[in-house]
Amino acid sequence: MADLIDKYFAAHLSLPWEDAVRLHKEYYQNYGLAIEGLVRHHQIDPLDYNAKVDDALPLDDIIKPRDELKKLLSDIDTSKVRLWLFTNAYVNHAKRVVKLLEVEEFFEGVTYCDYSAPKLVCKPHEDAYEKAMREAGVERREDCYFVDDSYQNCKKAQEIGWNAAHLVEEGIKAPRTPACKFQISHLDELRTVFPHVFKKPEVSSE
Repeated sequence: MADLIDKYFAAHLSLPWEDAVRLHKEYYQNYGLAIEGLVRHHQIDPLDYNAKVDDALPLDDIIKPRDELKKLLSDIDTSKVRLWLFTNAYVNHAKRVVKLLEVEEFFEGVTYCDYSAPKLVCKPHEDAYEKAMREAGVERREDCYFVDDSYQNCKKAQEIGWNAAHLVEEGIKAPRTPACKFQISHLDELRTVFPHVFKKPEVSSE
């Protein structure tokens, strides 16, 4: 994805490769989403960007279903919480990913960055978190449980009162200062971090 974004910057802004890479990184750090910088400063059509970046990704070759992910999601107690997707991608990319993972059945809905809207609303802007709460039907911030692999997204989630877990996968350098209270290297650790949202193990009668 990073390579496709860099190519988009280079081609549409007529930049040398090094400058394209630098500007992409700058916009991502400043806005949480490279496309926001493109729209804000260069009047790029976000749907054209989506077609040439997100929709162009060969996800069928990359994303495969995982039994342990399905088991994790099925073990969450949906009488206590609603499972909701929250992404900075456009809706068709989000649906494509969960379909390839074969986990669509577990989620009640999705809050996405609407590339067709006059103004983009994305993480880590507070408006995006409020939008997610509205769409998921949640009133209290303390009732939100959030996991993300972005440092800034998790930092903002905790700042506004959400319960956040930062996913820093194995092989990735952990941040010097944690983004939030919880940091995990595997999604299965959510069982320990947020134990109350999972179903209680059945006790054998033997």
